[in-house]
Formats: sequence, structure tokens, C-alpha cells
Amino acid sequence: MLFTPRAMGPIAAAAACGLAVGALLEYFLDPKAGRRRRHTTRDRALSRLRRGERRAITRARRAESHAAGVARRTINARRRAEEPLDDLTLAQKVESELFRRAGVPKGQLSVNAEEGVVFLRGVMERQDDIERLEEEAHRIAGVHAVENLVHRPGTPAPASRSKLERQRAGE
Repeated sequence: MLFTPRAMGPIAAAAACGLAVGALLEYFLDPKAGRRRRHTTRDRALSRLRRGERRAITRARRAESHAAGVARRTINARRRAEEPLDDLTLAQKVESELFRRAGVPKGQLSVNAEEGVVFLRGVMERQDDIERLEEEAHRIAGVHAVENLVHRPGTPAPASRSKLERQRAGE
């Protein structure tokens, strides 16, 4: 029987495996330290299994909570679309959305709502801030129209239109 390089591969692999198994057996069956090594290895393996089990439970709980959250958001989104907001809730929603940004003078502005029409009153320094405030109020869900009565310091406040005038204008 000839030993060609091709035939030597499996023989070398078997020999390397045999050496590795022998070294492991010697390591774990050593009369002086083998028992400690076996117990340490067993404890580490069990610890990894417990840790993996805890991670799996945590991931399963997270997935369950996420799925429940998605279901509730879907149900609530459908429910919210059907219910119009009352005036007080709409005014509070507009306040929280507008005042969320830094730089908006919260103490100098007031927000009221009447049948979906939001009234912005107060004083702001720059005209472009006043216009941006009105645009942002228009984008909020539930707002049908915005009556912007915000003015610059030293200028008179714009006059509010009556409900009849707003209805004739189609707002």
C-alpha cells in the first residue's frame, strides 16, 4: 500500500483527533486536578445554559410585549380616527405640540379652541416665527382652521373674526 499525499490527509486528521482526545482525557482524568477541572467545566456549562435560557425568556417576553403594543396601537389608531377631539383636548394637544420646541415663548402665548378652530394669542419678536407657529398649528391632526392673533411687540393685536364670518369664508 502506497501512502500518497492524498491518502495521508484523512490519516493525519485521524491522528490529530486522537491526540486531541488523548490530551482532553489526560486533562480531565488527571488524579490531582482532574476532579476540580471536571466540576469547573460542568459549572461553566450549566451557567451558560442558564444564561441562555434567561436571554431566551427575555427575548420572548420582549417579542410578546412588542406584538401586544403593535396590536393596541392599531386598535387605538382606528378608534382615534373616528372620535373628534373636544375643544379643551384639542387646545391642550396644540399647546403641547407647539411648545415642545425650544425657543417658543410659552408664557407669552395662549391657545384656545372652538369647534376645531384654534386661536393663537400673544406676542412674539419675529414675524417669521409667528408665521411658522401658524403653519405648525395647521399640521396638527384635529385642527380645522387657525385664527392667528399673535402680534409683534408694540403693534396692535389683530382683530378676531366672528364665528359667522369664519363660516361664510368656509373655514
